[in-house]
Amino acid sequence: VFQGRILSRRLVGQETRYEVEVKTPYRHRFPLMPREYVWVPNTCGCPPLREGGEYLLMARRHVNHERTLNRILLQDDGYARPWTPREDRLVREAARHC
Repeated sequence: VFQGRILSRRLVGQETRYEVEVKTPYRHRFPLMPREYVWVPNTCGCPPLREGGEYLLMARRHVNHERTLNRILLQDDGYARPWTPREDRLVREAARHC
């Protein structure tokens, strides 16, 4: 779970790749760099992330069976909401209980 600002969007094959500036990592099981690529397994624009927007993203690390692909994946049922101070407060409160 992290707060990020969308820097760019690019369609790659049947997927969408977002370049994201990681602003605040809240909870992560793998290290996050200041800039990351977040992949969405479709090209329909779901979830709708716009360039320049800030979002609270809940993504997972995806490593394929051959271990040749290691990336951050935001699935269709993943969490992507526009970032607001309220979202920040809710995530920080939840982190204390989890």
